[in-house]
Amino acid sequence: MHNVLGEVAVLFSYPKHLIILGIRLTLAYGFSMPALMKINDIKVTSTWFESIAIPLPTVAAYLVSALEIMGIVLLVLGLFTRQIAIFLSFIMLGAMFFVHAQYGYSVENNGIEIPLYYLLFLIILASFGAGKYSLDNLIFKDGNNE
Repeated sequence: MHNVLGEVAVLFSYPKHLIILGIRLTLAYGFSMPALMKINDIKVTSTWFESIAIPLPTVAAYLVSALEIMGIVLLVLGLFTRQIAIFLSFIMLGAMFFVHAQYGYSVENNGIEIPLYYLLFLIILASFGAGKYSLDNLIFKDGNNE
């Protein structure tokens, strides 16, 4: 039985790096529209942040927008993946708390469901790194290649 479980574990480890690449690209795509909307009209973003009681709304608008744009690029490249995943996780926690929590869980009601999924994917990247198909692996040998 132990050998069978070992073989199953090896079988499921083969697509690991493709799955991590898929997570990185999916998150980058998911952040793209919200980030572009924020950065294209930063004044509206700042006003919106102020209306939902985010402290220092102008500073927060620039910081969140910059981190999201940087996050898109870094996730696609697989560069500094663990670090940007941590920063983007804080943004997701803020989105859950300031924007979505009042609507409950369901995505149908604009609840925390989607930001929670993003947060879970970001935690995976922060934990396991960018995978074999990344600049992190090429430059820093942080692809977690086992």
